[in-house]
Amino acid sequence: MIDHVSVIVSDYAKSKAFYLHALAQTGHSRLVELPAARDGHALTAGFCHADGSDFWISQGDAITPPIHIAFRVSSRAAVDAFHKAAIAAGGRDNGAPGLRPHYHPNYYGAYVLDPDGHNIEAVCHEAQ
Repeated sequence: MIDHVSVIVSDYAKSKAFYLHALAQTGHSRLVELPAARDGHALTAGFCHADGSDFWISQGDAITPPIHIAFRVSSRAAVDAFHKAAIAAGGRDNGAPGLRPHYHPNYYGAYVLDPDGHNIEAVCHEAQ
């Protein structure tokens, strides 16, 4: 099990606003900001579940090529809400909510490109 993931972003304020809105739909309800991280980045934010911070962004030179990160959610409605919120927050559609049966019969996901072009996904593996 992965404990947390960190991504370097080119525009901290823009990415922070995007992830605050998009990840609220995945259960990330708390933001932790560090004014100066030990890794040398001036601005760092952690987006947290109740059990701790598991997704972090830091200001810097955005990583290339873009990466794909999928956030597991418990319902198809949460996938739909993620997609809607992420688009409203400035994300670009990269795959509308729907079944992806080539992965497995109940794979329901949606994909959005974040401000740096990273493919951010919400996915539910449960049957309708």
